[in-house]
Amino acid sequence: MTLDVVKGETDKPAASEQLARALQNRPAITGDLFIGYPIVGTADGPYVIDAILFSPERGIVIFDLVEGIELGDYRVRQDDAVNKLDARLRTYPDLMSRRSLKIDVRVLTYAPAVATAHSDDDYPVATGDSVASIVSGFDWSDRSDDVYLAALSAVENISAIRRPRQKRQVHLPTSRGAKLATLESTISTLDRAQSHAVIETAEGIQRIRGLAGSGKTIVLALKAAYLHALHPDWRIAVTFNTRSLKGQFRHLIHNFVLEQTRQEPDWDNLRIISAWGGRGSAERDGVYHEFCRLHGVEFLTYKQAYQRFPRTTLNTDAFAGACDHALAQARELRPAYDAILVDEAQDFPPAFLRLCFALLKQPKRLIYAYDELQSLTGLSLPSPQEMFRRHADDPDDLEFPDFGRGLGRDDIILERCYRNSRPVLTTAHALGFGIYHKPVAEGRSGLIQMFDQSALWTETGYQVTAGRLADGQRVTLRRNDKTSPKFLESHSSVDDLVQFRTFETTEEQNAWLVGEIEANLKEDELHHRDIMVINPKPSTTRDNVGPVRQRLYEMEISSHLAGVDTDPDVFFRNDVESITFTGVHRAKGNEAGMVYILNAHDCHSDARNLATLRNQLFTAITRSKAWIRVLGIGPNMEALRNEYETLKARDFALVFTYPTADERQHLRIVHRDMTEAESKQLKTGQRQLLDVVTSLESGTIQLDDLDPAIVSRLKELLPR
Repeated sequence: MTLDVVKGETDKPAASEQLARALQNRPAITGDLFIGYPIVGTADGPYVIDAILFSPERGIVIFDLVEGIELGDYRVRQDDAVNKLDARLRTYPDLMSRRSLKIDVRVLTYAPAVATAHSDDDYPVATGDSVASIVSGFDWSDRSDDVYLAALSAVENISAIRRPRQKRQVHLPTSRGAKLATLESTISTLDRAQSHAVIETAEGIQRIRGLAGSGKTIVLALKAAYLHALHPDWRIAVTFNTRSLKGQFRHLIHNFVLEQTRQEPDWDNLRIISAWGGRGSAERDGVYHEFCRLHGVEFLTYKQAYQRFPRTTLNTDAFAGACDHALAQARELRPAYDAILVDEAQDFPPAFLRLCFALLKQPKRLIYAYDELQSLTGLSLPSPQEMFRRHADDPDDLEFPDFGRGLGRDDIILERCYRNSRPVLTTAHALGFGIYHKPVAEGRSGLIQMFDQSALWTETGYQVTAGRLADGQRVTLRRNDKTSPKFLESHSSVDDLVQFRTFETTEEQNAWLVGEIEANLKEDELHHRDIMVINPKPSTTRDNVGPVRQRLYEMEISSHLAGVDTDPDVFFRNDVESITFTGVHRAKGNEAGMVYILNAHDCHSDARNLATLRNQLFTAITRSKAWIRVLGIGPNMEALRNEYETLKARDFALVFTYPTADERQHLRIVHRDMTEAESKQLKTGQRQLLDVVTSLESGTIQLDDLDPAIVSRLKELLPR
């Protein structure tokens, strides 16, 4: 174990830097050093500790930093810091033994610019490089890993923000409810990458990348709350694509700010706001709508934008057109925010991020989080260098020429997944990319989509165990215990974690689902909010889930259709016990212990938009933090189940030949979403072709009647 340094905001930069350097040079000092963190809530408001060390060998060491040569009344400051932290830690029963803390808390003043200073055992002062020697002399005699992690969690506030809305009571130690309770309590601290992402903020662009379940939403919520606690006068926006995330963000931020400052958030300065928005109340406002209002430019509703900017290629859509139009119309930019945080950035066009950037005051603090694997479009977001050129027609006039060099605080990757177990996550990826999808034409790869940048696989926690991750090369990818912690899967067998079930009729599927939900509630000790039912095809959700919900109603089991029976911003109901039914889009960003996916057969077809269908299935599967049930009907569902069985037989390894650039382009063309015009042209062409084939079969026309050149071209094209 080494010493990890997390650098938050500080008004004592020189002393902080020297402290970090001195402690990192001493191998005997391990653990986590936080600078400008934590913030402790007091009766007088937030109190920022200069620096604090959490060490398995040394315990907790608070540092009172002195930037100049005057020590001041350091004894009072030391007492103040220890008393405030002590009061905070004593609120956690796991850290107490009767009336005493289980972990040693020490304090010292560090004044690197002071030549000599009086020091005593009760109020130590370190100058120069002596700080490392003094800290090395501290010893936590009654050390305990559990107590150490509990103390770290208490200061990071993870236990506070993860506190469930409904207390879980279980009676059977082996029930699903008991297993879920253990899972929820095990994730008690942030990992190092998450800590850096929360506390460190770049002056400019900060990009946070990670898999579904890697904690991006929690990181952004904590980060927004941390910035708000430090700078209550700042105007901060948190925005997202899925409206049902609004309640989750508000809950997380409220808990964190209250814990840190003992004050309610100022929701006028800390805004949780949708991306698009519309006219009306403040609750309906959005980032794009606010930009248009501030700059006096035309605001377009979705319908108006869709009509004006119909999608004609893979990379343009109505929202991109609306944002670009607004930016072009704005004569003089009027910055309105000190920081903007964007979740689910993979679902936004670059134009929206440019619009956010335009709304920012210097130094343009734009923090955006995204999951390149969850997007599964085959294309990742452009780099900040590409998105934020000062002039679009000059590729060398960059706003951030040094972005991402060395993956510092401006580009953080969260490679560890804390929601999905290894079997669940690799199942989602195997089906999403079509790793074991059976090709329609013999001799072709069954892949449905793939990244242009092969390094994305290893950056997000996959390990090459055979072959090479390069164009045209056979490769085997696996996840290990570091990137997919073992405790996520050790509670249940693989056959219980993931199940694919094929039914002959819709009625059989629905009856099985109703029976399982009844057992979950009556036998498994699961709560209603532990269960989520997803219909992957948005247009059919209301009709498809209706019969299941009706049967549950007759059994006196409450349910709701998210965003239909509830406010659009509500996903899980808190006023009553109710099972959430949802389409896949509203499910994004949410999670449940048991996830059922209805009608998954819709995601296996020869449709040209197969990539989109598989994206929907991928997103649905990754909502599960324990168990997943994929249900469907007929041969298409059986084909989907066979893909899973192949993956399972290979112990959840992804084995495939990485497609070349030409092959990747072919995948995008074959499986792409079609525009309305393209779809209409295809249907017209198919009808005309069918007429010709029917006429040939009936003898109405003869093959010799056709233009020989056309027949020759068809013969060349059909074998392809």
